[in-house]
Amino acid sequence: MANGILQRKEVGTAEDCLHVLREKFSFLFEEELILDMCRSGKLRQFQEGDLILDIGQILTHMPVVIAGSIKIMREDADGNELLLYYLEPGDTCAATLSCCSRAGKSSLKAVAEAQGRILMIPIEKMEQWMIHFKSWRNFVLESYNTRLNEMLDAIDNLAFNNMEDRLKKYLKDKVLITKDPKLQITHFQISGELNSSRVVISRLMKKLEMDGFLLQQRNYVEVKEFMR
Repeated sequence: MANGILQRKEVGTAEDCLHVLREKFSFLFEEELILDMCRSGKLRQFQEGDLILDIGQILTHMPVVIAGSIKIMREDADGNELLLYYLEPGDTCAATLSCCSRAGKSSLKAVAEAQGRILMIPIEKMEQWMIHFKSWRNFVLESYNTRLNEMLDAIDNLAFNNMEDRLKKYLKDKVLITKDPKLQITHFQISGELNSSRVVISRLMKKLEMDGFLLQQRNYVEVKEFMR
């Protein structure tokens, strides 16, 4: 995982960690597993825009999102990025799970979409828990399935939808993730995450505004479907 996240001080005491894990995962994991997660894992704080994971980085820890959201992106040889999916509280990343038995390299980039906390679990614990805890095996398998479906949705969206449809889906997904119809985002940022040009995005944003889908202000974009 990104050195900037790993090297930060832990958030709260061991007792705080245990309280957080019981609150978030008591319905999912056994008490014995929660205690081991607290002993082995480390809570880290992240801010919006923080690089959580970079392409080519050696994976030594598995992240479990406790609060906030993280966007997972793919990058080509020229540095162009494409948004694949988001991680929300209770989620983990399949890219890390695939390297759980060894310190492999990441093929994806993870960037904080909104501030929050993350539990960093050493990958050597993964195999142990897969053997000893049925709830953990189920969690890992379900995570694989969820991330695979999200990847397929991303591929379908890229292959079968035109850029206007992709833009509308992107804006709706971002509202649902941030839980705010007002998006503090620029045309340049949108074009980067959709792997398009700023000129194309600006033209489509103007069209969507004329169609009544959104409202553009100086410092934000508001999706009308979600306006109160």
